[in-house]
This record gives sequence, structure tokens and C-alpha cells, in this order.
Amino acid sequence: MRVQTVSRAQILQDLGLRCQSLAANDNRGFRQEFEELEEVGKDLPARVGDSGVNREKNRYPYILPYDHCRVRLSVQNGQPHTDYINANFVPGGESERDFICTQGPLHNTVADFWRMVWEQNVRIVVMVTALRQKDQVMCDKYWPLDRGTVHHGLIQVTTVTRKQGPDYFITTINLRQRACPTDRIITHYHYPVWPDRGIPKDVSSLVAFTELVRQELEAPPRLGPAVVHCSAGVGRSGTFVTALWLMQLCARGIPPDIRAAVEDLRLHRMWMVQNLEQYLLVHQCLLHWLRGGGASARRPQAQGATSNINPHGSTGRGGHTGRRHNQQQPQQQQQQRRRQAAPGGRQQNAVQQILQPGQLLRRLLSSSRRFNPESDAL
Repeated sequence: MRVQTVSRAQILQDLGLRCQSLAANDNRGFRQEFEELEEVGKDLPARVGDSGVNREKNRYPYILPYDHCRVRLSVQNGQPHTDYINANFVPGGESERDFICTQGPLHNTVADFWRMVWEQNVRIVVMVTALRQKDQVMCDKYWPLDRGTVHHGLIQVTTVTRKQGPDYFITTINLRQRACPTDRIITHYHYPVWPDRGIPKDVSSLVAFTELVRQELEAPPRLGPAVVHCSAGVGRSGTFVTALWLMQLCARGIPPDIRAAVEDLRLHRMWMVQNLEQYLLVHQCLLHWLRGGGASARRPQAQGATSNINPHGSTGRGGHTGRRHNQQQPQQQQQQRRRQAAPGGRQQNAVQQILQPGQLLRRLLSSSRRFNPESDAL
């Protein structure tokens, strides 16, 4: 399919006009769009996650993975329930399986989490939550914060380096499976200053972090889906994936359709982009990024980068005292991204046929062609 592209300046102008229109009358347009998304996906079954044998593996009993696109682990010792993890494949710029959105691992699911990372050939993990928020555990610690090795089931997890940016951490993790002679390198991006059910205090901070991840995804090879998680794996995770996905499209000159993207995500995992505040945040992030925000995002060095972020919880803006460094990434890497087709062999059930695997970009384009900022005035 040949896609007609437009300039970044035109995308910014059109999106700015649209946001201005939707924001009129106390965000009336935004509220109407978000309310129209309320029922999307609610009729899709999530029976496996709700079964008695799997309930203890869910961090929240009311947030379950849809059956039609849940991530299936390999069955262990002939026990069928061992294939379950609270995670869904969700779409991105290439296929329905560009991302895996999942809950923050529980103490009893950490081994399953790393097994999923290994089996799905994941190389990038994005964590957009603190380990704790006030007195509540948001996510169990599933990797060594400092250099060291831990074992979870059959997977050996070793923290090699940990780089500290203004309000994020980038950790290089070495994975090894017992009886497997090869190692794998995982890049773990941690953004701990995003509160549960809320938004970060500084939009530019989130945009800079998202741009770092986008640059990593654009660099070949991308061998498997990227894992994104917060605590429940729906609100902050959905917001991050929506912003990142549409930034990828904008970078190609394709106008974003935020409502259509959220609708697609909600057909793959419930409650993606959980509230109006997060829905507004996606628009704010795209506008900021299109104006050049995040363009100077640089990967910090392992040594010498300082800030006072606490990975266990949020901090004040004092974390912005950290230094930024030039990113060591050849330009040609961003020009040679190896496109990955959706994994074959999937069962084409009725729900998947309705979702039209591989046609997500076409659906977003068809809806964006109907976009006319002047017609959206309320």
C-alpha cells in the first residue's frame, strides 16, 4: 500500500487546530471522544484469566487479558494452566504484535515474566511505574537494581550496567536460560516518576523518555515485541504505547488519529488509556514532540550521570540536575530498520478476523483521511 505522507509542520498545524477545537467549552470535544471509547472491547472474553487456577496470578482481579490476543507461555510439565500470564499482544506501527502490555510482575509471577521475555525474543522492556507509590506496591522487583545476578525459574538475570538520566534509568540486563549456551541482552527502560492513574508533572520529561525508546526501536535489529508495563498494564502502559506508536507514524509523515489508535488498543487489552487525563496527555505529548521537544534526548553514560531519582517512588524536580550525553548510535541504524512481520501460525478465530491482522495502518489512514480540523468545531 502506497501511503501519501505530509510534512511534520503540516501534521503539527492540523493536530494543533484539532486540539484547539476539542478543548473548547471545558474540553467538551475531548470528553465526548473519550466517552465514545467507554464500551470498546468490553464484550470480548477474558475467561482464561478469570479461571480459578489463574486468579492468583493477576495483580488486580478486574484487569484480565483478553483471550483472543493473550500471550501464551510454553506449557510446563504437561500442566495446561502454566501457559498463562496476564499479558496481551497489542498493535504498533508494523503489526498487531509490536508490543506486549502486561501487569507489573507479582512475587509469584516473576519467573513467568522472564520466561515470556525469553520465549517472545524480547529485547526491550519499558517500565513506567515506581516499585512503590506511598504504601502500595506497584510492582515487585524482578531484576537486580545494582550489578548482580538472580535466578527466576530457569532464567538467570544479571544486571550489567545501570545508567541514570534526569528522571529515568536505563539498565543493561544479561539473560541466560539454564542448559542454553547463548546469552541475550535486554535493555530495561525505567521511568519511575509517573504516578498511578495520573500523569507526570513534566510533559517534556515523558516526551524525552519516549523519544529515547523510539530511537531504540528504530535501530535494527528488532527481534521480538517490546514489553511495556506499569502496575496494571493498562493506564500508563496504554498511554505510553499510544504516544510512542503515533510518534512512529508522525516520523514517517503519517498524520496521527489518536482516537482510532486508542480504540485499536482497547480491542487488544482492556482499559488502555484509563482516564480522560491520560487521553489528553497523549495529545499533549504529540504536540510537544512535533514542536521539537524530545529531539535532543540523549542516552546517558554509565559513569558520571547523576540525579536524585528514587526507583521506588517519585521525586521532586530536583532529578533534572542530571547531565545528558551524546548518544552513541550511528545514523545509518535509524535508516535501516528491519521490518518484522507478525509471527505466523496464529489461530485465526472470529475476533482476530474482525480485527484484520496486518491492516492496522490502513484503518488508521482511512480514518485520518476523514480528518478536517475545521469541521470539528463544537
